[in-house]
Amino acid sequence: MKSVFILADKAWAGSCLLYKWQKSQGNYIAVAGQDNTVKIFDRHGQKWTDLNLPGRCVGMDWDKDGDILAVIAAKSSSIYLWDASVNKTSHIDSGMSKDQMTFILWSKTGPLLAVGTAKGNLLIYNQQTSRKIPVLGKHTKKITCGCWSSQNLLALGSDDNTLSISNHEGDTIRQTTLRGEPAEIYFSVMKTDERSSQGEGTVSVSMDKKILMLFNISDPQNPIELAFERRYGNIVSYRWYGDGYILIGFSHGYFVVISTHIREIGFELHQGRNHKDSLNSVAISPALNKAASCGDNSIKVHELSDLNDISNIVQLDDETKGLDQMNWTDDGQLLAVSTQKGTIHVFLTKLPMLGDSFGTRLAYLTSLLEVTVSNQVEGESPVAVQVEVEPTFVAVGPYHVAVGMNNRAWFYGRLKQKRVKKIKDVEYLGTIASMCLNADYAAALFEGKVQLHMIDGKGTEDRKEMKLFPDDDRKERIVCHALTSDFLYYGTDVGSVVSVLLEDWETVNSYNHPVGVRKVFPDPNGTWVVFIDDKNGGFLFSPANTTVACFELPNFSPTITGVLWDNWHADRGVFVAFDDDKVYTYALHKTTIYGPRVVLVGSTALPFSQRPLLLYNGELTCQTTSGKMSEVPLSTHSFLRRSAGTWTGSPAELSRQLSQALMLKRFQEAWDLCKSAGGDADWAELGKACLVHMEVELAVQVHRMSGNVAVVLSLQSIQGIEDNNLLAGHLAMFLEEYNLAQDLYLSSSCPNAALEMRRDLLQWDSALMLAKRLAEDQIPFISKEYAVHLEFIGDYVNALTNYEKGVTLNPEEHDEACQAGVARMSIRMGNIRRGAAQAVQHPSKVLKKECGAILESMKQFPEAAQLYEKGQYYDKAASVYIRCKNWTKVGELLPNVSSSKIRLQFAKAKEADGKFKEAAQAYEGAKDWDNMIRVLLDHLNNPEDAVRIVRETQSVDGAKMVARFFLRLNDYGSAIHFLVLSQCNDEAFQLAQQHGQMEVYADIIGSEATQEDYQSIALYFEGEKKHLQAGRFFQKCGQYSRALKHFLKCPKSEDNQAIEMAIETVGQAKDESLTNQLIEYLLGESDGIPKEAKYLFRLYMALQQYREAARTAIIIAREEQLAGNYRNAHDVLLGMYTELQAQNIKVPAELANNLMVLHSYLLVKIHMKRGDHLKGARMLIRISNNISRFNAHVVNILTSAVIECHRAGLKNSAFSFAAMLMRPEYRNKIDTKYRKKIEAIVRHPDTSELEEETTPCPFCGFQLPQNELLCISCKNNIPYCIATGRHMLKEDWSVCPHCEFPALYSQFILLLEKEPTCPMCSKSLCVDQVKKISDCSSYLQTDDLDQ
Repeated sequence: MKSVFILADKAWAGSCLLYKWQKSQGNYIAVAGQDNTVKIFDRHGQKWTDLNLPGRCVGMDWDKDGDILAVIAAKSSSIYLWDASVNKTSHIDSGMSKDQMTFILWSKTGPLLAVGTAKGNLLIYNQQTSRKIPVLGKHTKKITCGCWSSQNLLALGSDDNTLSISNHEGDTIRQTTLRGEPAEIYFSVMKTDERSSQGEGTVSVSMDKKILMLFNISDPQNPIELAFERRYGNIVSYRWYGDGYILIGFSHGYFVVISTHIREIGFELHQGRNHKDSLNSVAISPALNKAASCGDNSIKVHELSDLNDISNIVQLDDETKGLDQMNWTDDGQLLAVSTQKGTIHVFLTKLPMLGDSFGTRLAYLTSLLEVTVSNQVEGESPVAVQVEVEPTFVAVGPYHVAVGMNNRAWFYGRLKQKRVKKIKDVEYLGTIASMCLNADYAAALFEGKVQLHMIDGKGTEDRKEMKLFPDDDRKERIVCHALTSDFLYYGTDVGSVVSVLLEDWETVNSYNHPVGVRKVFPDPNGTWVVFIDDKNGGFLFSPANTTVACFELPNFSPTITGVLWDNWHADRGVFVAFDDDKVYTYALHKTTIYGPRVVLVGSTALPFSQRPLLLYNGELTCQTTSGKMSEVPLSTHSFLRRSAGTWTGSPAELSRQLSQALMLKRFQEAWDLCKSAGGDADWAELGKACLVHMEVELAVQVHRMSGNVAVVLSLQSIQGIEDNNLLAGHLAMFLEEYNLAQDLYLSSSCPNAALEMRRDLLQWDSALMLAKRLAEDQIPFISKEYAVHLEFIGDYVNALTNYEKGVTLNPEEHDEACQAGVARMSIRMGNIRRGAAQAVQHPSKVLKKECGAILESMKQFPEAAQLYEKGQYYDKAASVYIRCKNWTKVGELLPNVSSSKIRLQFAKAKEADGKFKEAAQAYEGAKDWDNMIRVLLDHLNNPEDAVRIVRETQSVDGAKMVARFFLRLNDYGSAIHFLVLSQCNDEAFQLAQQHGQMEVYADIIGSEATQEDYQSIALYFEGEKKHLQAGRFFQKCGQYSRALKHFLKCPKSEDNQAIEMAIETVGQAKDESLTNQLIEYLLGESDGIPKEAKYLFRLYMALQQYREAARTAIIIAREEQLAGNYRNAHDVLLGMYTELQAQNIKVPAELANNLMVLHSYLLVKIHMKRGDHLKGARMLIRISNNISRFNAHVVNILTSAVIECHRAGLKNSAFSFAAMLMRPEYRNKIDTKYRKKIEAIVRHPDTSELEEETTPCPFCGFQLPQNELLCISCKNNIPYCIATGRHMLKEDWSVCPHCEFPALYSQFILLLEKEPTCPMCSKSLCVDQVKKISDCSSYLQTDDLDQ
């Protein structure tokens, strides 16, 4: 709300003013103070005239049209009339010279003036007829207030506390007494459920400033009196508004709204304290739909639609004495507020919505005499242009602004230089309806013509540089026009839209529309024009391209008042159409596969009372009634306002924004949206839009992101195509718009693409029609493909026709396919002879099979079989021959037949004919072994082949047949065998029992029998006193106690086997009593005969009692050793050693030591065999030191030791062992070959000795002799090498992969190269299997041996 001017006068100082706005137009305000004048000012605050009165003005009022101001003054009986149109004052005598006039009011509807006096008299004056009607004694005291109704009834209030209602003749209709002094009387319509046709039937009056009375003229007996809360204070003022609502202002600053609806009376709809201390006045403007109140030096303006919404607050801090009255002009543009200091403030509350734009430059009215020019987009600061008149139109160009009224226009220039100056003013030949500017020209529309002239032209040039349109004598009138940089456009009442090129002022295009054109809106380039016709339809056409048809805008609202094109450089095809409430966004798609088209993108609500002036990149700049600009972001461009980065909205919102971006062709923004959070559907939508808009490069990127390899490759293959129709055709085909694609292909440089497409789609009818036009040579090939399709769907008649059309007598493969089709279709149509003949002649085997199948389905078996046979489908042929009962042909084909079923049918037929040998062969071919065995046994008496087949095939039924056959021959063993084979165990058992063949049965049944079978056999043997067999089968059925009893009863001849079985039984039973029983038996406690120790060892092993087994093993090994069986002893100890290690049990030291000594003995032979005497001598020294363990060969071992030591240079050792041999008990046993030599060594002793090499202990690193196995430093037993007998070395470690005993890697490899077996476990071993071990710490665990 802008202050326009302040009225002040010395004569008014310190007094309250009486003032009235001119009704209807609001061009004048009449003000009266304490002096004897009425001053009249225009709406810009310029004083117009003074009315001098004989006394102080006591009342004034404007007539309904605002032409005449009536004034009454103190000390005068005259009524003064000022005529605004001619600025003249007249006066008439009231005829009441002795009575002071106190009240004056014009009628709302006619030229009637009511004047009331201090004595209560009334005068009604008719200004038209000059008739005066004096009414004496209307009231008894001073008439203070009153109101005319729209039905010309007059309500008056008087100090006599009465209310009178009179007609226009002054006759009293109603009169009522009031409970206090009346003030502010209004006629109105009370709000009711039914609309009454009586008009303003209610009079409201404020009584004593406390009570509001509602008096119904029709119901005078029941007035409604409304009292209010005391805290509100007195009623200062009230106003009716809307549908029966009353706004009341109270002295304590309260602001209350009530309804007069009978059901709502007594309730406050709104209550607020607008002013803290006091409220002076309220006012309502129906034109603005606003209410205002003043008080406490402030003015507050509310929206009537929502009284909580305060649209303006104005603070008047200079007014120390407070405010007084406030009044609006009828049009709501100006609000006057008087003060108790004697001034009037006039505010601009609503400006005429005058504004214009050119490109991004705007011009708009910011005050009644001020136009502001701005260009925010280009960053120019606004320029205010002071104009001479209050304009009725504003026009702007790049460098000029024009304003005007009636037939005159004023032009101002130098907009960019900030020093705006008036260039000129122009008078036109009629009242200007609208004006447009560009850089050089102005075009004014008046009285159906457009005058085009230069803006800067002067004098005579001006006339030359001027032209009137239309320039011929046509009767049409121009209704609208527009200017762009290069063109003038105008629309006429007969529907012409004309384009004029400004360069030569010639018409370049004229489009004729069926009905009159109301408005035209060209785009900034002038290449597209939107126009609105008299039927409120919206249309778009291109004057530059006459081949493009005129489009009707979709869903165009009939209330549209204007169109704005987007001035953003990239959005050349976007425009909005707007009415008072909404803005509709449209997008022109110039290049799509469908051709140019317009789409409605969406709509945006327009704030109340705002007028769009400029559209730039989705932002609408609107003019408001207060003369300011506001920005309205279009909801269709919401995607532009999202923050960069990740998407935080819902998927539905993303899809909505994406579809908007695509409709506006904002592909980069759409790409960003999809990248931020797009799903598969969103990428697909973007990809489809790219294809529709022929954005092939972008479409490739989109489908690459989606992973659609096939689409990417297809698009890349068409990327270089320059023919737009051909490219659009391909894209339409990708979008499955096949009819569109065909039309585009046919209008392109490559019409054959349409034919290719129809062929690929298998749309043969269309393909054939296109082929007749485009490529007749393709008709046979299409006919063949069509025939294949028709054959598939069962239309054999047309398929035959097309196959016949397809024969070209040229390419072999194509013609063969057609002839094959003719053959098939001929048979299908019943022409079997022709079809079969063609199939036989045709080289294709598959065709013969197909035709055979057709004939077979038609039950033409002989012909079908012949075709199958010709095609070498022997199984099929034989099958069909069988259906014909043609066994001869079947027999001929049988060697080629692979089907078992056919052979079986043939075999049965031959058997029925008594040809058993052929039948057997056929059964064999069919792999029907049971029937073959039956024929061999029953008819051919050939048991050998039958038995062979049963054994090969394990046939159960065949075995039964063979068993029965042998039973007939009393060959019970064979019969039992085949009964078991046929799973008839019970019959086999009975047969074995009857004929004493149980051993045979037991052998045959093997491991497949059940527990019951084993028990039956065991019981049988028990009865027969065959203890070993009985024990064996009791063991198998888990009766270990009975099994052991029988094993211990076995005769001596079966002793070994029985003891082995007993040990196995006890091992399985894990029963202590059975174990003790067997141990007693083995130790001889039961029969006094101890058994061999090996049995006890096996028992302990079976019971997993490894420690006892180890002790037993040592005993056994000692016995074997004493007997000289050193290898056996070695193997027993090795087996025990590995078993204990596998069970993670410590190996007894004695066992390990014995094994080491025995292994050293075995190594001697290996070393001697290799000729390594030193190693052999060292091992012999170790054995000789333990010679007591080799009693059987003491002399031999010592002799070898003497000889080997002597050879190896160990003379002292040789002497000591030779001296031992000279003992009497050994001397005579020395081999004569060596006796003399040994004696010589003893007689001539040589005590020299080759010193033994030392190597480090693998545990502590102490240097020890190579063959020393006990470290004297760390007291550890050192592992020995199985290849040399020496102690192991850390850096030369390997193991045998079989027995896991260690060996020195270097020595082990040398040994294995000559003898590929392990010297410890004797298993074969090659060099490659042995790996050197770098970390041997796991083998140096000292707790492996029981120290």
